[in-house]
Amino acid sequence: MHTQPSDPAIQINRRTSVSAESIQPNKNPVNPPKSHIPKSPDQKARLQKALAKNFLFKNLHDEQYDDVLNAMKEVPVPHGKWIIEQGDDGDYFYVVEKGAFSAYIREKVDSEKVEQRQGDVTPPQSCPDGYLLKKVLDYGPGGSFGELALMYNAPRAASILATSPSTLWAVDRLTFRSILLNHTFSKRKLYDAFLAEVGLLQSLQPAERSKIADALESRSYAPSQHVITQGEQGDEFFFIENGEADIIKSGVKVGAYRKGDYFGELALLNSAPRAATVVASESQSTDDGRLKVAALDEPAFTRLLGPVRDIMARHAETY
Repeated sequence: MHTQPSDPAIQINRRTSVSAESIQPNKNPVNPPKSHIPKSPDQKARLQKALAKNFLFKNLHDEQYDDVLNAMKEVPVPHGKWIIEQGDDGDYFYVVEKGAFSAYIREKVDSEKVEQRQGDVTPPQSCPDGYLLKKVLDYGPGGSFGELALMYNAPRAASILATSPSTLWAVDRLTFRSILLNHTFSKRKLYDAFLAEVGLLQSLQPAERSKIADALESRSYAPSQHVITQGEQGDEFFFIENGEADIIKSGVKVGAYRKGDYFGELALLNSAPRAATVVASESQSTDDGRLKVAALDEPAFTRLLGPVRDIMARHAETY
């Protein structure tokens, strides 16, 4: 199969079939032997830098974080390599250290358009006749991909192409599920009830909201502390978990956000600077007096909020 990296050190037997399943860690988990792949000080420093901004690793306990670091394998990837192919089984989760990758999904077209394949991309051999490849996302250093197939035991949802000579760090399915999956499940339980009450997400299926919960990062802000600043380039989207925030445009308060409201989508929808400053209100209704928000980074925003992007775009027209 073309999805496996060329490095024989991370080749493992592939599963013969997959089926969708809930993200449910074992009630009585049996801890597998911990994998430990030796790394030089330089490798370890590079890996830690690559993981620094990744949402899956930010809130791990020290022991969990060390276990993941020990289990990850460096994978050099040449330009033009399909590291993942849509429809294949998921064996690894990848974090980009350097280089660039693009994600493509198959798009059924009539026979005349098949001859007009996009750009110079040669599709993988697994791409059936009668389909074009549609680019949906780019990944650079610090980006990651492959987690959804491992978390939900589902086939790969897209094909991933290396668009430059690159370096990945890979962690196998067993380690991912035993460490990251259990941590993610705990976080999901905290967010599921909250997201079910967010008006924007009412049209989504519970499974779709759960995927958003998995990608959220919780943050808190003291009164008068800025969450976003007008004029800055935005790369995150926010929900208000609890508390109140003021909307400031050109130094003038023009509105406020409360629990269940969202903001930050304009910069991501339009690839434009922040249109307003959002600051934690001076008086808060929370027990600790702090504003609490849940942040979603740009790749997750693009990947997970597709079904409600039209709603956000219509709402943006009223600003």
